[in-house]
Amino acid sequence: MAGGSGCCGCPVPSASWRAALAVVLDRCAGDLARVRRLGLDRFTAAVRRELPRWGAVRPCLRIVRAVFGALADSSGVVAHRPGALERAHLALGDWRETRARLAEVEARMAAVLDDLGLTSLLATIAGLTPVGAAAILAETGDPARFASPRSLARHAGLCPRDNASGGYQGKTPISGRGRPALRLAAWRAVRAALPDNPVMAARFTHLTTREENRLARQQARTACAAALLRWIHVIITRHVAWDPAIAAGSTPLQQARMNPAPAR
Repeated sequence: MAGGSGCCGCPVPSASWRAALAVVLDRCAGDLARVRRLGLDRFTAAVRRELPRWGAVRPCLRIVRAVFGALADSSGVVAHRPGALERAHLALGDWRETRARLAEVEARMAAVLDDLGLTSLLATIAGLTPVGAAAILAETGDPARFASPRSLARHAGLCPRDNASGGYQGKTPISGRGRPALRLAAWRAVRAALPDNPVMAARFTHLTTREENRLARQQARTACAAALLRWIHVIITRHVAWDPAIAAGSTPLQQARMNPAPAR
């Protein structure tokens, strides 16, 4: 019943599937026929009412119809269904409670960021969410305690580590000597920001497609995480908004540093 045979390829991320499953488990009391007797229209209306609890507004009617159709599926060991449905109902209840607690914690994190007067400043970094920024700052403390942006990246263990011996030059990994929780917070923030941050997306594309020293996607995300920490250090310690041109190295000063004039 849970998959719904064609309901959707990977049902768990679907808010429509979760809402439909919640309606089924809340009402069936171990007997799927009870929900089936509602009829498709009433079942769909119940799913619409449940959907906001899972972060959506409009249901995917194809999924709702597939879940309702699966209620008539008689395959499997029918005698075991009441126990299986009870366990699923308890698991779904735990899931809903965890989501509610997570939302409460995230709201408190964003409120602390706002109290510090940093929300609008950090929001200038395209794609960086208040929760993502708060998670990073919870691990770093005041960025001003680090002497430079690179020091903050080093604190996270995101600086390159030399891997050379004599004439041998191996691949350069990150040091990994800093705070694992900070690396994780920065990496998660990058995953969320990449679709909406053109500078970061361009950097990621360059690192994964360049001819020399091409990076794997995971390595490129790590490099972007280090860049994000450097950006955060600069805008907080200097109280300046994030500038995409500077971040991309496209200002005249940045270009001069990247491409110095040849010696005469």
